[in-house]
Amino acid sequence: MTETTSTQKLVATPGQTIGPFYGFALPYEGGEKLVDRTHPGAIRLHGTVYDGEGVPIPDSMLEIWQADEQGNISSEPGSLFRDGYTFTGWGRQAVDGVGAFNFTTVNPCSIDGKAPFISLVVFARGLLNKLHTRIYLPDDEALLAADPLLQSLPEERRRTLIATREESGDLRFDVRLQGANETVFLTYPNTPK
Repeated sequence: MTETTSTQKLVATPGQTIGPFYGFALPYEGGEKLVDRTHPGAIRLHGTVYDGEGVPIPDSMLEIWQADEQGNISSEPGSLFRDGYTFTGWGRQAVDGVGAFNFTTVNPCSIDGKAPFISLVVFARGLLNKLHTRIYLPDDEALLAADPLLQSLPEERRRTLIATREESGDLRFDVRLQGANETVFLTYPNTPK
């Protein structure tokens, strides 16, 4: 054992990062299906997670939370058990080998007249903590313009939070962890750092 003296400078060591993710424990069957594909309002929320070089990240994991089509926040138990009927408003999926993700969900409705959004949490190798962001629906420009969070951002940063509506009605949202088009990530005042 080596003794340190008060004149020695201690060298920082790397912190524990998030991951690797254990395919047998965290992802679970049906985790990406908030509703069944046969649900009348079902849409696909999909995209790719990229690193700062624009390269897809093949081993990240995403979680989403959202309101339902009427703007209700679910308090139903059983998120880890999909019965095919109960909307719990929560889903989890590991990306595939090319960083892609696909959730089957519904369009969340506006709550209290605010722009509807889906909360997204990103877990990825190399991160010291999870990242929080929002996926706003692109459909109502007046609601988007009035949203307090979006108003607080410069225009070029604001668009990193707004999904693209495809002809099929599906939503595309790519996550960029770093770089010129880095997704805006959020901090919460009571979250330990």
